[in-house]
Amino acid sequence: MIDELEALVAVESPSDDDEATAAAARLVDDLLAEHLGSRGTWIADGPRGHLLWSGGGPLEVLLLGHVDTVWPHGTTARWPFEVRDGRASGPGAFDMKAGLVQGIRALASLDDLTGVGFLVTTDEEVGSPTSRALIEDTARGARACLVLEPSADGALKTTRKGVSVYSLVVHGRAAHAGLEPEKGANAAVELAHQVLSVLELADAGLGTTVTPTLASAGTTTNTVPARASVAIDVRAAEPAEQLRVDAALRSLVARVPGASLELLGGPNRPPLPASSSADLLQRARRITAELGLPPLTDVAVGGGSDGNFTAGIGVPTLDGLGAVGAGAHAEGEHVLVEAMPQRAALVAGLVRELMS
Repeated sequence: MIDELEALVAVESPSDDDEATAAAARLVDDLLAEHLGSRGTWIADGPRGHLLWSGGGPLEVLLLGHVDTVWPHGTTARWPFEVRDGRASGPGAFDMKAGLVQGIRALASLDDLTGVGFLVTTDEEVGSPTSRALIEDTARGARACLVLEPSADGALKTTRKGVSVYSLVVHGRAAHAGLEPEKGANAAVELAHQVLSVLELADAGLGTTVTPTLASAGTTTNTVPARASVAIDVRAAEPAEQLRVDAALRSLVARVPGASLELLGGPNRPPLPASSSADLLQRARRITAELGLPPLTDVAVGGGSDGNFTAGIGVPTLDGLGAVGAGAHAEGEHVLVEAMPQRAALVAGLVRELMS
């Protein structure tokens, strides 16, 4: 598995590069052919595509992962793949190329893969704009979706917050800042009012966060800004909270005379509630005990994954079944090598039981 992980890490696959992500998916397809005896189907959406492998028959259990990473081209030149002190590191090793290798090996250990599918997408790190419909269409009606995202300290992800992403744009009116500022409608001042209003939409008691992030205003220092904008990141554990915040953002009213507001974006990923993963978690704990592996823990996280989509359409979903390690999206991300066959065995056990 280590050699396969090294080869996959060497094929850099930043999310914004169609050709690079396709090249990484081709290598995954090579591994599928080598270990499972057949290749997947490349499903194109314009220049972007995704890889779907099927064991034949109606889909019952879906393994889900992605091959794209947050790392730009050239990262492996200064930070090549390395195994040291039981840790395999390199850009994308933890999130989530090791999970893909483990998933393939898990399926390779099973005698009958009828009803099993493996979907490998190429745009998860940027919100799955071209793969969401494919994920939902593929998973719909399945008994379970097993998500091969990585796991910090081995904890399975049984709850994920829903994610909404917005851009709030303020349209004002330019004027000379020194000669006649009163003739302008200052978009920066309006933006300041709106940022404070947006912050008030959070609800700590319900775990709802509403966070203004990237902001900009104006073009020159001596001009009243005619335009300003702020990106807003919303995380909510319950669908009702996503809807509440969405409605509130769409109800914002400009306060500076002459200014107007435009809201772009909306909910991107629905929440993955604990109820979606409860049965699968109990199965995983039992299988772990039968295998003689360390007891499983679980955790609720604020970040979303493609598992949010499958849970959102009612498919039981268990996330965090990929690599055990740490450091996602950070230099030094790494995989615990000894845990790779253990997690592969757990995934194999889950598939076997779900298909029995």
